[in-house]
Amino acid sequence: MVDASDERTEPALEEVFYPADRIPFVEWGAFTRGKSTVLLVGAVTLLSFLTGLSNLSKPMPAMDGPLAAFLSLPPGVVQFGGVLFAFALGIVTGGLQQRKEIAYRAALVLLPTVAVLPLTTLQTTDVPLLLALCVTYPLLVRNRAQFDQPVDLSPLQIASLSSIVGVGLYGTVGAYALRNEFSGDPLTWSEAVYFVIVTIATVGYGDFTPTTARARWFALSIIVFGTGAFTVAIGALVGPVIESRMATAFGIMTASDLTLLEDHVVVLGHGETTDSLLEELGDETELVVVTDDAEAASALDDADLNVLTGDPTDEAVLKDARVGTAQGVVVASDDDARDVLTVLAVRSIDPDVRIAAAATESKHVDKFGAVGADEVINPRSIGGTLLGRSVLDGSAPDATLSDLDDSGDSGK
Repeated sequence: MVDASDERTEPALEEVFYPADRIPFVEWGAFTRGKSTVLLVGAVTLLSFLTGLSNLSKPMPAMDGPLAAFLSLPPGVVQFGGVLFAFALGIVTGGLQQRKEIAYRAALVLLPTVAVLPLTTLQTTDVPLLLALCVTYPLLVRNRAQFDQPVDLSPLQIASLSSIVGVGLYGTVGAYALRNEFSGDPLTWSEAVYFVIVTIATVGYGDFTPTTARARWFALSIIVFGTGAFTVAIGALVGPVIESRMATAFGIMTASDLTLLEDHVVVLGHGETTDSLLEELGDETELVVVTDDAEAASALDDADLNVLTGDPTDEAVLKDARVGTAQGVVVASDDDARDVLTVLAVRSIDPDVRIAAAATESKHVDKFGAVGADEVINPRSIGGTLLGRSVLDGSAPDATLSDLDDSGDSGK
């Protein structure tokens, strides 16, 4: 039996992942991470919408804010600004939930811009929005590293978005070029944009009607190209979301489902010790199990556990499991050689995350420690020690791992 240390080790799970000197309820870091940032941006979105509705209900909002003396905002901007910003922030909030860097950059610009409206009007209904912005923006800046995911678009998605932009430009420039061939006064640039949008949407209010054959053919081309581009875009952009939801319904969790996880425990691999491990940790923290065993993944999903189907030795899969934001990692399959590779993969992603590994063979304990595992436990050795105590003095039923001496467990 391997003796990894001359001192007593305490590999009890609560000591591995929950040190006694940590009090999660009052730990400030637990309230200032990425998840809290997303929730606060969502709150700002809701408050901006409500503030916008308040301004819309007034014939003319008062301009009593400190910026009113320096800015002369049109009444329409003041009335509709809050609602329009709310829609933009709603999209940004969705991007932040997916940890997208582009959404983070957009939030850095949008949040101060949203503050301009309440600082211009400064009504009673504006105060909650201002307070929320004062709390949200510093937290957003503080959590810069949490939002680092690039926008990963497929060639079809890029092509569909480009076609929408192309149709919009084609329609706007063409309508302005033919501005004299529509009913009423010649179209302005803003009216040309309006005409293109209502035409693509097939609404057709009739306020701008083509009066020549050339203008009618042009309007028809906008309808054909625009509806075609939007149809393809909806399939390319919405289709993956539907597939993700269907995969989740069938017990296959995707990386996007795990983007907001923080301070969780990642269990890499599935073996004989996994079930008891999950029972021990299930009520204490949020868990993510990574395994390439489809049958085991299905069974774990039936037990309402977060399961990511993939190779635990694959760094891309480990990043999807949010190893970098986890409070601890457990490596516990029945294959020591593969588990050693898993420990190496985890260490290459995050050199500081705490790793507890289960060694099937006692001769492999030192190898786990050498590649970076913080705690190495040999369940067979522990089981043998407990059996010995049970047969000699009956102490095993009340024993805990911290009661075992060096002959019963091994640590780094």
